[in-house]
Amino acid sequence: MKRAFNVVQADLNQTLKPLGLRMVTYSALVLIVDNPGLRQSQLAAALDVERANLVVIVDELERRDLISRDRVPSDRRAYALNPTPAGRHLYERALEAVRGHEARMLNGMEEETKQVVIRAMSRIRRGSEGGSRGG
Repeated sequence: MKRAFNVVQADLNQTLKPLGLRMVTYSALVLIVDNPGLRQSQLAAALDVERANLVVIVDELERRDLISRDRVPSDRRAYALNPTPAGRHLYERALEAVRGHEARMLNGMEEETKQVVIRAMSRIRRGSEGGSRGG
């Protein structure tokens, strides 16, 4: 699994690089576009990163005018994250690029094999949602 992940990760990094994104900034942008108004604490939980580390990611996206960070009226300590038009545009471009990446990774596989891989990845993902991770 580690070797396969390394191949997938390297290709994804090359795919996102021309867009000025890394895996974590891409993931954050996708979550924000798909969930406008998401709070920083919710984004940190979804990405499984410490809130302090999240600030660097959010600052990068905000500096690039991809998202806005707006105070939540009901809780002045909290910020709601919203995509900007530029963020939505980059999101669309990135999704297209990632679809190409996924097609490259599955290229040459028979449809039945692709479905087995997708089901296996889904099971692994669901298993990791329990919060216990090995080292």
